[in-house]
Amino acid sequence: MKQLKEKEYEEFQQYLYNKSHGYIWMPDTLELICRGNEYDPEKIGKQMLEMKVKLQNEHVSHMQSDKWKKYIIRRLRKNETELLKDFLYEAIFVPKGTEAPERDIIEKAELRVYTDDFGNRKGDNCLVADFGGKVVGAVWTRIMDDYGHVDNDTPSFAISLYREYRGQGIGSQLMVRMLELLKRQGYEKASLAVQKANYAVKMYENVGFKTVDENDEEYIMVCEL
Repeated sequence: MKQLKEKEYEEFQQYLYNKSHGYIWMPDTLELICRGNEYDPEKIGKQMLEMKVKLQNEHVSHMQSDKWKKYIIRRLRKNETELLKDFLYEAIFVPKGTEAPERDIIEKAELRVYTDDFGNRKGDNCLVADFGGKVVGAVWTRIMDDYGHVDNDTPSFAISLYREYRGQGIGSQLMVRMLELLKRQGYEKASLAVQKANYAVKMYENVGFKTVDENDEEYIMVCEL
């Protein structure tokens, strides 16, 4: 395959790479487009636009973890909603020295509110971290009467990652992208509840959440958008 000249490559990058929205196209994407269209400028431009729109609709951003593994953040697809049950279970905080609950705990009414009929209710949004086709983490919101509920106009957050992908900054990126998305949708704030002993408290503070209330076990936190 021909190699793109440096100037052409820079022009393609400028066209495809929109830093203000976090959409980053990798070099192999450019090569695939060009190879498939034999460098026909008209066809290349059309396909780039189609792919750009597709990625924007999925809210895609290419990232890298601190282990230099490439991943993307994108919208949850309609055929992936069952994954939220996995991540709901992963989101359950298990204090050190205690055993994890049985998986059927997610069928309790107070937890099903996070996943039932997802995608069809007010404030329903979900972004996932995708490592080469494997979804390893999710952040999702909906307006619901959950532990972090503050009012009927404020989406509540839920977030979790599979254990082996934690501690790499992926959760923070998911949170930041979701906050950006909610702001674009016109929401003024977002909320969540977190156990006081949960290490994630610091992450929530770092992305802009502040404690507005608390009980014996949890902080109720709000982020102004």
